[in-house]
Amino acid sequence: MTNNFHPQVGDWYQSINGDKFEIVAKEEQESMLEIQHFDGAIEEIDIDSWKEMEVRPIEAPEDWSGSLDIQREDYGVDLELTAPNDDINPLDKIE
Repeated sequence: MTNNFHPQVGDWYQSINGDKFEIVAKEEQESMLEIQHFDGAIEEIDIDSWKEMEVRPIEAPEDWSGSLDIQREDYGVDLELTAPNDDINPLDKIE
């Protein structure tokens, strides 16, 4: 099966096995794509391989912790806050 998607830098895709990745670089002259998987791994593939991949476009994940190899609890901030909180950025207290 071939895909007819025209990859652009910043586009997100999901493979048939569930892996999510983003196109992070595109080299037209060399016909190469650089993709970054959600877990942070970077891979370079040629355009012919891209055309053979079974993928579908997706929205960028809201949870960006995958590529940083940290858990949601390790962010150091409460991402669910709806009102400003003075304790979010410790640098605000530096004079």
